[in-house]
Amino acid sequence: MILGPPTSPRRTTQDRAIVPMINVVFLLLIFFLMSATLAPPEPLDVTPPTADGAETDPQPGTLHVDASGQLAYSDVRGQDVWGSLARHDGPLPLRVDANYPATDLASLLTDLAELGIIETRLLTVRP
Repeated sequence: MILGPPTSPRRTTQDRAIVPMINVVFLLLIFFLMSATLAPPEPLDVTPPTADGAETDPQPGTLHVDASGQLAYSDVRGQDVWGSLARHDGPLPLRVDANYPATDLASLLTDLAELGIIETRLLTVRP
């Protein structure tokens, strides 16, 4: 009996058909990772008030006010916000915590008016 080199099992058509499918899956994965937009994290933990109107998402240039009255605008925090707000142009989106007192909000709006920001938009979420 003559022994030759071991023979490998023949590949079936089914084994060959799965390779292009794996390639397509990886290409789709790369496509979705590259085309996805990631939202930057919120600067302050704010729970906006609810309203029956349309839900509004924060956008760049939004003034964030948490329940304790701490301010954040772009990447500026605290009292330094006022210097940055002086250069703001157009309506100012406000993302104010639902537990922030209304009297303090009125005072904040007065301070913004003194800076020349007379048009604001309060961002809310649906109930």
